[in-house]
Amino acid sequence: MPARLDGARLLRAARRDVDAGLVPACQLAVARAGEMVLFEVLGDATPATRFHVWSATKPIVASAVWVLIGEGLLDVARPVADYVPEFAGSGKEAVTVEQVLLHTAGFPSAPMAPEEGADPERRVRRLATWRLDWEPGSRFEYHPSSAHWVLAELLHRLGGGDFRDVVEERVCRPLGLPRVLGLPEDQQDDIAEPTPVGTGGPDRDSEDMVRRLATPAGRAAGAPGGGAVMTAADVARFYQGLLSDPAGVWKPEVLADATGTIRCTFPDPLLGAPVNRTIGLVVAGDDGQHTLRYACFGAGCSPRAFGHAGAQAQVAWADPASGLSFAYVHNALDPDVYRAGARAVVLSSRAAELVADG
Repeated sequence: MPARLDGARLLRAARRDVDAGLVPACQLAVARAGEMVLFEVLGDATPATRFHVWSATKPIVASAVWVLIGEGLLDVARPVADYVPEFAGSGKEAVTVEQVLLHTAGFPSAPMAPEEGADPERRVRRLATWRLDWEPGSRFEYHPSSAHWVLAELLHRLGGGDFRDVVEERVCRPLGLPRVLGLPEDQQDDIAEPTPVGTGGPDRDSEDMVRRLATPAGRAAGAPGGGAVMTAADVARFYQGLLSDPAGVWKPEVLADATGTIRCTFPDPLLGAPVNRTIGLVVAGDDGQHTLRYACFGAGCSPRAFGHAGAQAQVAWADPASGLSFAYVHNALDPDVYRAGARAVVLSSRAAELVADG
């Protein structure tokens, strides 16, 4: 079993924000070689408290899609409409599964309420009405929720059941994780409520997201782009699974592609750095701009590190070079998104130091 690493610098950095009232509650987890080597709780939470991880949900759902790819049920080069004919409406017949996974599909703001998307018939009716904002494959623009509703329908049709059940049965259960997506209302105890902090105007995106997802009905719906509820330890264990796959969840060649092959380098419209997207993850890369990518990598992460952040800078990544996986989850809703992002990069930098320190 790996020795427990000295996370004093990491914990001091996290505690500063808790003491300053900017983070009501948080958990930090570091795992290595399949074992948890650091798990700490700060603020108003316990080790069992679960947190909304927002868009850190996306790789978990994408990883269920990778299972279908490995089984030969899904080819990302083919149009979505080959699998979901109803999707072809309004000019979307050429949109490929790969473009959906890369956020280059052309419908970033297409609407779908969580409760609507959770119902298969209503979901398909809504998918058929979506229109393109721009030519698929011509640019990157983050699809906060729309792309993953398409993946939910693919999981439903090709995975043999409700997409939330497919994620649980094909990914979570083999990795020893609890159900994280689509929690029945009687199983929603001990979840940290998102809490506004700091000063300034409201973050409209977070405000809308909370309204839709952080309700009993929203949690039960299990939005595939941002509805997972997890502990930091759950997140770190998931990323350990991506590093070594001890349960054989994925075909090795599919997992290697998903965690290492950069298929999209269009610039991020907000920060300008190439997005370095795989079919479900973000890769740090070797251009020195890794801390600007949507995974909140630390300064010491290797170019091979991969992960995906969540709104309000929830952190989730793994680094094949060190064998570490790191997760930071919290319940703060900070109107200063740049402050939240900077906090996440500092914590990731401290976490990336742990191998050298240990």
